Amino acid sequence: MTGAVPKRRAADVAYDIIESMIATLQLLPGSPVVEADLVQRTGLGRTPLREALLRMVSAGLITQEPRRGLRVSNVELSDYLDLLQTRRSLEHLIATSAARRATPPQRHGIVDCARHMMRAATSGNLDDYMQADQMLDHACHDACRNVSAVTAVTPLLIQCRRFWYAYQHEGDVNEGARLHMAMAEGIASGDEHAALGGANALMDYLEAFARKVIDA
Repeated sequence: MTGAVPKRRAADVAYDIIESMIATLQLLPGSPVVEADLVQRTGLGRTPLREALLRMVSAGLITQEPRRGLRVSNVELSDYLDLLQTRRSLEHLIATSAARRATPPQRHGIVDCARHMMRAATSGNLDDYMQADQMLDHACHDACRNVSAVTAVTPLLIQCRRFWYAYQHEGDVNEGARLHMAMAEGIASGDEHAALGGANALMDYLEAFARKVIDA
C-alpha cells in the first residue's frame, strides 16, 4: 500500500511558478519584480511569494538593487558555457546518485516524466514540454537524495530553461526529449554508468545548442 503524496509547501509551489515565469520569459531579463503583481497573477499569498523571491535572490536569479527593488537577472552569453560546465558536473552526481538510491516507484516516476516530455515534443506543446522538464528534474532530485547538489543545480536549470526558451528556434525539441528519455532510462535501470552516459549526452546536446546560438 502506498502512502499519500505529501502536500508541498506553499513557498515551494510559489518558487516553481515564478521559475516557470522566468524560464518562459513571462518575466523578462532585467524587468522589475512586483510582489503585488505576482500575488494577482499567481493567486498565492504574499508570505510564500516573499520566501520564494528571497530564495531566488540568494540563487542569483533575481537581483535586489538599491532604490530600484527586485529585478530579474540577465543572462550573459559570455558566461553561459561556464554555467553549462558547472551544471554538467552536478548532473553527473545527481544522475549516478539517483541510479543508486532511487526507490522502484521513483524509477517509474522518472521514466513517466520523460515520456510526458516525449509526448509534448511530438505534439508541439511547448508549455507541456517545459512543465514535464521541470517535473523530471524534481523526480531525479528527489531520487538522488543529495540536498547540496540539488540546491546548487536548481538556479542553473532555470537559467538553462530560459536560454532554451529564448532561442528555441535554434533547437530540436524532439531530440531534446529523446536525450532526456535516455538519461531517465539510465537512471531507472540502476546502472550508474548508463545514467552517467545519459547525463553526458544531454549536456553535450545543450552545449552544442549554446555554441550554435553564441556563434550565430
